[in-house]
Amino acid sequence: MSESFLAAYDAVLAKWPAGTTTSEVVTAHGTTHVISHGPRTAPPLLLLPGGGATSTGWYGAAAALGGAHGVHAVDLVGDPGRSVPDAARPLRTVEDLVGWLDALLDALALPSTALAGHSYGAWIALHYALRAPGRVDRLVLLDPTNCFTGFSPRYLLRALPMLLRPTPARHASFLKWETGGAPLDPDWRRLNALAADFPTVRPVTGPRPSAPELSGLKPPTLLLLAERSRAHDVARVAARARAAVPGLETATLPGATHHTLPVAVPPGTYERVAGFLATGRSA
Repeated sequence: MSESFLAAYDAVLAKWPAGTTTSEVVTAHGTTHVISHGPRTAPPLLLLPGGGATSTGWYGAAAALGGAHGVHAVDLVGDPGRSVPDAARPLRTVEDLVGWLDALLDALALPSTALAGHSYGAWIALHYALRAPGRVDRLVLLDPTNCFTGFSPRYLLRALPMLLRPTPARHASFLKWETGGAPLDPDWRRLNALAADFPTVRPVTGPRPSAPELSGLKPPTLLLLAERSRAHDVARVAARARAAVPGLETATLPGATHHTLPVAVPPGTYERVAGFLATGRSA
C-alpha cells in the first residue's frame, strides 16, 4: 500500500476519540486490523464498513457509542485498509466469512456481540447473524445493499467506469454524484479517492437471503435507510424487509445518502442506535 494512502488513513484514524487503540488479529484468511474504543468490560459492538471503505470512517459512532460499549471496527480482509489477506487462503464463500468472523470474535474474547454494518458490511453482518445467531446479540443494518432488494440499475451504470478502471478521480466523481455534492470530511474524501489505487481481492458475493431464511432471523434488528440513497429504492427495501423479518424495526435517516454514511449521519442517529442496543428497541 502506498505511503499516501497510509497517511490519509492515519489522518482519519486521528479523528477517533482519545484512548483508541489498534490491534492485529491473525486468522486463517489473513491478518485483520481492528480499531477499538471504549471499556473492554462494556457490552461489545463490532462495526463492519462498506465495500471499498475502511474502518476509520466509524469515528462518529465510536465517539457516540464508546462510552457504553466496547467498540471494535475492522478493515475487511482484501479491501482497502490495514488488513492483509492470506494469498493462499482468500475469502471465497459466505462460509469463509462466517469462519473469519468466528475467529475474530474468539481472538477478541467475545462470545457474542452487537453487530452493525454499512452497505456491503451490512450484507456480511446479516449473513453472519443468520448463520451464527448465538453470537449476535443485536443487529444494525445501515443502508444495507443486496440484503432485501437489488441495486438500482442507474447506480450500477454510474459506478461501472469506476469498477472497470478505478482511479482517484473516478472515485471522487462517483462520490460527488451519489451524495449530491454534500459537504463531507475532506480527509475522509481523500482516503476514499486514494482507495482506488489500493490492491484488492475479489469480494465474496452471493444471492440475497431467501424469504424463509429472513423469517428465521433471530437477533433483534434495526434497519436504518438513507432517505436519498441512490443505491436502491429505500421504500421498496423497507417494505420487503418488514414483510420478511418478524419484529423488524426500521427508520429513515433524513437527508442522508448511501455514501454520506457513516461519516455524516443526521442528528439523533447514534442516540437511536444506542437506545436499540440497550433494550432491543429504540427509545
